[in-house]
Amino acid sequence: MSGFVLEGWVDTQLGQIVDYGKAAKKTLEDVEPETWILELEDIEKDSSKLLSKVNASERPFKSTKNVFKKGDVLYGKLRPYLNKVIIAGSDGVCTTEIIPIDSEPFCLNRYLFYWLKSSKFLHYVDEVSYGVNMPRLGTKDANAAPFRLAPLAEQKVIADKLDELLAQVESTKAHLDAIPAILKSFRQSVLAAAVSGKLTEEWREVHELSSSIDYSVLVKEERKLKGFKETKHGKQAVVESEPFIIPYNWQWLRLGHIALKITDGAHNTPQVSAQGYPYLMAKNLTGGNLDFSENKCISEKEHRELFLKCLPEIGDLLVVNIGAGTGNNVLIDVEFEFSFKNIAIIKKPSFVIAKYLKHFFDAQKQRIFDEQTRGGAQPFLSLTVLNDIPFALPPINEQTEIVRRVEELFAFADKVEAQVNAAQTRVNNLTQSILAKAFRGELTADWRAANPELISGENSASALLKRIKAERAKLKPTKKTKA
Repeated sequence: MSGFVLEGWVDTQLGQIVDYGKAAKKTLEDVEPETWILELEDIEKDSSKLLSKVNASERPFKSTKNVFKKGDVLYGKLRPYLNKVIIAGSDGVCTTEIIPIDSEPFCLNRYLFYWLKSSKFLHYVDEVSYGVNMPRLGTKDANAAPFRLAPLAEQKVIADKLDELLAQVESTKAHLDAIPAILKSFRQSVLAAAVSGKLTEEWREVHELSSSIDYSVLVKEERKLKGFKETKHGKQAVVESEPFIIPYNWQWLRLGHIALKITDGAHNTPQVSAQGYPYLMAKNLTGGNLDFSENKCISEKEHRELFLKCLPEIGDLLVVNIGAGTGNNVLIDVEFEFSFKNIAIIKKPSFVIAKYLKHFFDAQKQRIFDEQTRGGAQPFLSLTVLNDIPFALPPINEQTEIVRRVEELFAFADKVEAQVNAAQTRVNNLTQSILAKAFRGELTADWRAANPELISGENSASALLKRIKAERAKLKPTKKTKA
């Protein structure tokens, strides 16, 4: 192993310290029902957190398992880049893809545990693992793996410091990991305040409020102007039961009565090719925008039929209305023609601002979704459901102010989220940085200066390695010689 080695330390190989890969075996008949049965899926990658602890009565098994005892290092050799390694909190058995290792008394298991998580060891593992889809660390390569041995007394100091420092790192990560959920809740609260009028309460106090407008007249005129037919609705425009309280000068109206048109795209899948007119499916709306990157197209004939049915324009709202992703919605922001499947379109009138329409739909999406999937039904927002959605309609000048305030608050949340993402990256790198310092002796520099007798002579790592070799030699069976 390359790199500077401190005085009193020694670079060696893992196989000089432990018998990697050697473990006692047990079958289901050999274990008690309460015996801990550990599988790789129980260990979280990188963090060394135990995700679940299952006993033999809950997880019966057919093949033999490796036996481990409390305090052993348990190393996941399958897909080792996942860095699945823990210290056993109690006795148990595990899949043979997990290797129990006990390096004590001459090398602390906690010290070994941290070494197996260090970048030097992980880089080596990446280079020697074999198998394309399911790479493994083989026994021969594991025994030849680099290992940096520190004096025994210093191992404890290093392990104690790493316990303390990495616990702080994990605490910081936990706090950072909680922020995205808080920001999601914040954004939803902003939307709820926006579409209920609470976000613009102060604004209404200093602005002249428009009188009640008969939107049914306006939408009929606009439909006629654009050549859209009047459609019949199962329910009247005015909402009988208001979902929540809105300002007195707003109106509750069903969406189908104020939209120019609500319809959907293809019901049957057209013939898709790489040439023709762009064609979108529900999955192309999942990223918050229209994703044309798959370059799926349909013929002009099929496109023309669908396009004339829907007439998508900038500012209209596309909503996934069946299957996975139901409720995902995107405002059209492209001028070129395209068609779609499993997507509904809400064509907005001139008195509804596009972004307000989207904000309202996002604010109410979960309620609408829950109502339509009650009883385990497949997610499906029929055109009838979309037409019947109660829509809280403010005057257009207040819609403008609502959109401005929502975007301002969302921009603030986006900025915080970017800062959190950057901080998470730094914190994730911090673990390896601390481990690297530990195995360069930087965490114990002051201790070494104060305790020179504990790192030299008979207490040095080289002397320790000799004792390890001598003890291991005693345990090897002697070969019988013929008389």
